[in-house]
Amino acid sequence: MKLRVAVVYGGRSGEHEVSLRSAESIIAALDPARYEVQRFFIGKEGRWSPHPILPEPGANPGIDVVFPVLHGTFGEDGTMQGLFELAGLPYVGSGVLGSSAAMDKEVTKRLCHERGLPVVEYLVQWRGALDADEVERNFQYPVFVKPANLGSSVGISKAHSREELESALEVAAAYDRKVIIERAILGKELECAVLGNEKPRASMPCEILPSREFYDYDDKYLLGASRYQLPAALTPETTAEVRRLAVECMLAVECAGMARVDFLLEESSGRVYINEINTIPGFTSISMYPKMWEHSGISYSGLVDELIRLALERHAACQTTRYSKD
Repeated sequence: MKLRVAVVYGGRSGEHEVSLRSAESIIAALDPARYEVQRFFIGKEGRWSPHPILPEPGANPGIDVVFPVLHGTFGEDGTMQGLFELAGLPYVGSGVLGSSAAMDKEVTKRLCHERGLPVVEYLVQWRGALDADEVERNFQYPVFVKPANLGSSVGISKAHSREELESALEVAAAYDRKVIIERAILGKELECAVLGNEKPRASMPCEILPSREFYDYDDKYLLGASRYQLPAALTPETTAEVRRLAVECMLAVECAGMARVDFLLEESSGRVYINEINTIPGFTSISMYPKMWEHSGISYSGLVDELIRLALERHAACQTTRYSKD
């Protein structure tokens, strides 16, 4: 009997188009002899087609497992995962807590710091209380200014002066109430894919070679000029450290299934810093998450199979949990 897989894609975030491409790649990789695909498309305005998944156990009898391919807000931030939990459905990827925590860059940093994992020095400010003086008291230029909860580098600026800083703070605050300001790191931008539940494993890392000053939205999705090196040209010791930290980050943030952890390798010190973790990374045929696993010995279709297996395994384990004394 075929496993009925609900692929949920589209969504309300700025990464809508990326989600469409990721979903088509995943659907093409699902073996029709083993899987029956059901499409659940969410438009930019938030409407479902052909109909929504209902938040009630047993109300979605045609679904065996959900494969969410929703990047960013309202898909990767725990909101959609909460729907699947209410519906009692197995689903690929992290749960509500891990998804929500990973979406908030500052919460991720706090959790990593609590585990003794290296993160870049940062400040947090709030919309309505932005303070360039505080930033200048703590950091030298340049600094990065980011909305705490957003993907695809939207709203991120690199400020080299007071004027640029004040503008960057306003831009970031337009996208989120909470703003993060970080010391800029001069060095390499690295990525590492992680796969698994309680005992995840890491792929070989890659290096992103931006065409601009940093890997911003235009460089990711519009210009097509950025390049990558896989595997990254690192010493064996640094490669091992990146892979170790990728797994430790996933565990610290309590993610599951899959994640892509992004790093900064400081040129002057040789130190590796965790930058952020993405719980539903890009899944197109040219996306780095599947490419890193392909390089590490798992084909694209094999990766999709493994993610579904992990979803079912996690759901089965959760089913043994008691929710009342009766």
